[in-house]
Amino acid sequence: MSEPIIQIQHLSKLFGGGEDAVRALEDINLDIQQGEIFGIIGLSGAGKSTLVRCMNLLERPTEGRVLVDGQSLTDLSDKELREARRKITMIFQGFNLLMQRTCLKNVCFPMEISKVPAEQARKRAMELLELVGLGDKAQAYPAQLSGGQKQRVAIARALATNPKVLLCDEATSALDPTTTISILNLLKDLNQSLGVTVVVITHQMSVIEEICSRVAILDGGSVAEMGDVQEIFSNPTTDAARRLVYPGGVTPAQFPTGGHVIRISFNGGTAYDPLIASLAIDCGVKVNILGADTRNVGGKAIGTMLLGLPENRNDAAKALNYIRAQKNITVEEVPDYHE
Repeated sequence: MSEPIIQIQHLSKLFGGGEDAVRALEDINLDIQQGEIFGIIGLSGAGKSTLVRCMNLLERPTEGRVLVDGQSLTDLSDKELREARRKITMIFQGFNLLMQRTCLKNVCFPMEISKVPAEQARKRAMELLELVGLGDKAQAYPAQLSGGQKQRVAIARALATNPKVLLCDEATSALDPTTTISILNLLKDLNQSLGVTVVVITHQMSVIEEICSRVAILDGGSVAEMGDVQEIFSNPTTDAARRLVYPGGVTPAQFPTGGHVIRISFNGGTAYDPLIASLAIDCGVKVNILGADTRNVGGKAIGTMLLGLPENRNDAAKALNYIRAQKNITVEEVPDYHE
C-alpha cells in the first residue's frame, strides 16, 4: 500500500473553555492512503464536519497534528498554510458558488487568487467544466443550474488548483437519489482518472456503500470502528457501527425474549435462501427468520439475518454447528435470548 496522503495523529478539538468547554473530537488517529476513496460517517453530532475542517485547518485542532503529503499543517505559518491548502480542497453540501459569477468565472476564482494569468486560468477552467460534463454551461449563472449541476461546478472549481485531496463534506445531502448517484459516479471517475484522493464525509450509508473502499465510523467525537467497508458492513463489532449498518433493522430489542437467537453476517459469497433450506434438508432443523437487512457493496451481496433457533437444545446446537461450518459467514450469538 502507498504512503498515507493524510495522517491525523492524536487530534482533539475543544470549543469554548472552562466548565462550558465542549469536546467535539477526542484523540482521533487516521491514515488515509494516496488514491483511495475514504469515508467518514456518523450520526448527527458525531464530529464529522469538525474533523473534515480540521483536515485543512479551517478549524485548528486543540491537540494533535495533521499531515498532508508528509507536511505538518499544524506547524505552518499562515502564508505556508494558504499554499498547502491548494493540495487539499473542499466541496460542500450548499455548493458555495458565487452567484454573481458565471460558471466559468466561478472555476477561475481560485486561480485568480493564486495569480494564474487570466488566459491560462480561463483555458484550465474550460477544461475542467468539460471534465465534469458542463462545457456548455460556461456562461450560465448558478441560479440557472440544477442542484447536481451546481455541485459539478463546485467540483470543477475544487480541482482548479490540481489538488491531491478532495474533501467532500455532505456533498450529496441536498441532492435527490438519482443526482446523488451521478455525482458519486463523477467522483469515482475523477479518482480513477486523476488519481485524486477523495474523503467523503456523510451520514448516508448508501453513499459509503456506493463509493468508498474504507470507512471510519465516528461516535461522540471518537473513532468507534475503522476498516474495509465490506468487512465492517458484514460484521460490525461496535454499537455505533451496528446502529448505522442496521438502521431500524435486525436489532434484538424488536423481538420477544425467551428463544435462542443468533445474528449471521454474509460477506458476499453466500446466497441467503439456500442456507435456510439446507438446514432443513441436511440437518432436519427449521429456524425462524426474525429479521434481515441486505445490501449491495462493491457488487457483492452483504447482509445480516437474525435467526431464531429451535427450543430443543440438541437441534439448536446442530443448526449452529452447521451454520458455523459454512464459508463466508460469521455467526454472533445474542446472549439476551438464551433461556
